[in-house]
Amino acid sequence: MTLVDFPGLVAATVFTQGCNFRCGYCHNPELVLPQFFKAPLSPETVLDYLNDRRGKLEGVVITGGEPTLQTGLVDFIVRIKEMGFAVKLDTNGSHPEVLLSLLGLNLLDYIAMDIKSSFSKYNLVTGVACETTKIQESVDLIIKSGIPCQFRTTLVKEFCSKEDLCDIQLLMRQADHYVLQPFIPSRKIIDLQFNHQSQYTSTEVEALKAQYDKCRKAHY
Repeated sequence: MTLVDFPGLVAATVFTQGCNFRCGYCHNPELVLPQFFKAPLSPETVLDYLNDRRGKLEGVVITGGEPTLQTGLVDFIVRIKEMGFAVKLDTNGSHPEVLLSLLGLNLLDYIAMDIKSSFSKYNLVTGVACETTKIQESVDLIIKSGIPCQFRTTLVKEFCSKEDLCDIQLLMRQADHYVLQPFIPSRKIIDLQFNHQSQYTSTEVEALKAQYDKCRKAHY
């Protein structure tokens, strides 16, 4: 159960295994790296759990890993919606065709998408060859959908300079809900080298937010 992951709602969080990115600062290697996977719960087990909590929970957050890799995602969300729950999806935006399908069926009530960095640095952050055209397509789909959404970037100095944030602003255009979250060192992240990267201070983070707002006002 979560009181913070779905704005305004008491929700359950469903974690999916598997991700097509390998972001070094990721805190969930057990959901990303196959060597750490555990036997998953069956969809029926999760749905039974949710059904038993109707009237107590209001929403379901589906996160990962990367949920859009799951072949049964649409059918799973259909059944959750049939129970009367609102659904929030967390995604890295790499599969806009899945987002398009979910949005077309009116299955989502909230979307949160990670923007890793400017497109010029996306491969460095994700650790894979990334099709940034698909990232842009997902951003556009989410904004045009009109449903509540949030975009967010994890701040690592080497990948999130003032210039990078201005580039991010351009790719998100008129998106209103953008969160800059500090990278938190941990012994369980995918690449421990990230713990030795320079960290932004709280003062620097506020300066970055001001810089982002300045770039936004300059273009809109």
